[in-house]
Amino acid sequence: MRLPVVQLVRLGRVPYAELLALQERWLRLLQAEPAIEAQSRTEAGALLVCEPAGPVYTAGLRGGLTSEEVARLRALGAEVQATGRGGLATFHGPGQLLCHPVLDLRRLGLRLRTHVAALEACAVRLCELQGLRGARARPPPYTGVWLGERKICAIGVRCGRHITSHGQAINCSTDLTWFEHIVPCGLVGTGVTSLSKELQRHVTVDEVIPPFLEAFKETYKCTLISEDNSN
Repeated sequence: MRLPVVQLVRLGRVPYAELLALQERWLRLLQAEPAIEAQSRTEAGALLVCEPAGPVYTAGLRGGLTSEEVARLRALGAEVQATGRGGLATFHGPGQLLCHPVLDLRRLGLRLRTHVAALEACAVRLCELQGLRGARARPPPYTGVWLGERKICAIGVRCGRHITSHGQAINCSTDLTWFEHIVPCGLVGTGVTSLSKELQRHVTVDEVIPPFLEAFKETYKCTLISEDNSN
């Protein structure tokens, strides 16, 4: 049986707004296809992978930031961006791996809940490949991947007409002090961590992309293709 195909788009280090713009283009492309054709084709969409070029706080559909907080965060030198994903406020910035799968779940045989579980499984597997055995997913409202009470991967998705967007943020060498200015995801009493902090060495985004892509292919049972067809 032929595996579903997902287009891999590696953006490098880019402004967060550029990621959102490309995500929107892929969303429009998938949404324009007839439902019957969408169910029969093997091309499932795209996996957008990047590292944010600068600090940005994002708010989800449930909000999470007042106008006063927005002004305070911008005064720190960060952008503040409203998004259509689920969840509350979080931070994205350099040293973080952002993975936005824009997928038609019907072509992968998934539902929204199993898609979120698959994202968590990818991050858990990545941690294992990096030598961290204690990573685990937790039930809502603690969606994401954790090492004890420290979150290493945040997850927030959007889904409409079976098509998903947004995804996950994995802290590699992120400056964690940026998280101190908000209550990440609205979870009081929990902390954040990174691969670098846990492994006690500098872990770059470029280092973790290959093992992450392997975990993605294993979890989603798909083929990743890029322009050079090397993935």
